[in-house]
Amino acid sequence: MTKAKDSIEESRVDLRGVKVYPFTDPQALIDFADRRKGILVAVNAEKIANANERTRAIINSNIGYCDGVGAVMAARGKGAKAEKIAGCELWLKIIDRFHASGRSFYIIGATPEVHAATIVKLSATYPGINIVGHRDGYLKTDGERAALIDDVADKKPDFVFVAMGSPTQELLMSDMQKRHQAVYQGLGGSFDVFTGNVPRAPKWWLDHNLEFAYRLLRQPKRIRRNLVYFKFAWWLVAHRF
Repeated sequence: MTKAKDSIEESRVDLRGVKVYPFTDPQALIDFADRRKGILVAVNAEKIANANERTRAIINSNIGYCDGVGAVMAARGKGAKAEKIAGCELWLKIIDRFHASGRSFYIIGATPEVHAATIVKLSATYPGINIVGHRDGYLKTDGERAALIDDVADKKPDFVFVAMGSPTQELLMSDMQKRHQAVYQGLGGSFDVFTGNVPRAPKWWLDHNLEFAYRLLRQPKRIRRNLVYFKFAWWLVAHRF
């Protein structure tokens, strides 16, 4: 197992200071995370382009994986055999694999309404799921944030899912990790997708790696946020990785 772990560690690819594991199979990623523990960070063009010293440190000391086609293309350009692993699917694969064995989960994030709907749907979809704690993503004070970290440390879940958007969720998970070792995963808006509050891109868009464009068409106000993709595209064309 040590040799296998060393091999995985050595396979990491440096993408402008952000190090990712080029997994080709979500189950292999789940196996690795279950052995190693740590924060699963979905790496895409936006996270690479907007990375700063602190977010790079969190990703590089944990488990960054390719969640966007830009990250996949950059990793392949450096010789890795990476595949896109969608974070909004990965967390459900984790639950599907471990819920029946009694492994425990802590669910954090989204609005109070979406959060409540998420808990209801998880309980219905995965009978007997062991959710040891949960709360919505609206932490209004430092005291509420500290109380949440205390509760996670006290409940000691095996898996913690945090849907709060980046970099807020990564910073929170990093602080939780200092108190309790587990598998953490940041999920952005995945609870909205899971509950049907926000539709995911149709299959054609997914198959053609155009999920970001579909989101932009539905939410034009994302245009400023998506300007980073032009910078990233230039890096790819100019081999700046």
